Amino acid sequence: MFRIFMMIAAALMVLSFPAMAETRIGVVDLRQALFSSNDAKSFSESLQKDFAADEAKVREVQEEARKLKERLEKDGAMMNESERSKLTGEFQEKVKEFNFLKQRLDSAVAQRKQAFLEQARPEVDLAVEELLEENDLDIILPSEAVVYVKPEMNLTPQLLEKLNR
Repeated sequence: MFRIFMMIAAALMVLSFPAMAETRIGVVDLRQALFSSNDAKSFSESLQKDFAADEAKVREVQEEARKLKERLEKDGAMMNESERSKLTGEFQEKVKEFNFLKQRLDSAVAQRKQAFLEQARPEVDLAVEELLEENDLDIILPSEAVVYVKPEMNLTPQLLEKLNR
């Protein structure tokens, strides 16, 4: 929503100000600055610790499924129908278990990341406002909305510095 608003605002500025040369614009890569910040690094370490056991379980189930598949491929032709059916069923159950565990893990990680982003949003907004004032800019655009920017107008390093203080 914020990106759309910023793109519309930029388009309106281009169309409504004939003296565009007077308008000062800066660009920031919000995602890069936020995820390179010290808070994000701490969050990432915490996330890895919190979900290490779940990740290990997912890898374990994946490995078990891989071994069952290899056994089916290697020995399946020599097995009788009931053995092959039993092994196929075990493999399918492991695949289902893997998918379930992986989806649950991915969902939990996504929720935690979303919570981090929501918690960080006020600090990012404040830092962007400070950049606007300090650099005497009229507008700051997200880098996703810009095709090219002169290096001196890319304020991402300054934003990262503000987020790390």
